[in-house]
Amino acid sequence: MKKIIGSLAAIAFGLAGCANMSETQKTTGTGAAIGAVAGGVIGAATGDGGGKRAATGAAIGAAVGAGGGYLWSKHMEQQKKEMEQATQGTGVSVTQTADNQLKLDIPSDVSFDTGRYDIKPNLQPILDRFATTLNQNPVTRVTIIGHTDSTGTDAINNPLSVNRAAATRDYLVARGVASNRISIDGRGAREPIADNSTADGRSKNRRVEIFVAEPAR
Repeated sequence: MKKIIGSLAAIAFGLAGCANMSETQKTTGTGAAIGAVAGGVIGAATGDGGGKRAATGAAIGAAVGAGGGYLWSKHMEQQKKEMEQATQGTGVSVTQTADNQLKLDIPSDVSFDTGRYDIKPNLQPILDRFATTLNQNPVTRVTIIGHTDSTGTDAINNPLSVNRAAATRDYLVARGVASNRISIDGRGAREPIADNSTADGRSKNRRVEIFVAEPAR
């Protein structure tokens, strides 16, 4: 059975890492690879049948892993390209996540001043363009997550992070995006991406993340 699982893993991850693949294809391939290995392990571990179970489980797992919970459609790809153009040179990161969401990572020098949640002027044109793309693709759902650095207490940071997400949501709603499409959350200082002991690290941790997802139908 170990040989079977090892072969499944090698084949699946080999497919996921093939050259000349688009970003979308690589994402789908990685999901398929993970699903294939997981399915193979489950199939081999359940009941009789050994290799047949493993192979069947791998095939099912690959299909589930490739599909994921969200759809990366032509609309999502177009929205990603438009946001890449709109944010070029601003420091905002635009990526496709492993589970097929569009992610905008907005650093503090673009989004909010220290200790504040009013949107800075240089973020407004980015959100204006973002609202336009959302209104052009009304089936998508949006999640906005605010973060802070570790300066201050949780009693300050937790509501501040929520208020930053809420301010971003309210700006989008004011530009025609339906409020029931948007959910918000604040993580305070609990999810740093850099070292809070340095000024540069704290600046990186003060951020807003926006996720756009098109549910698979």
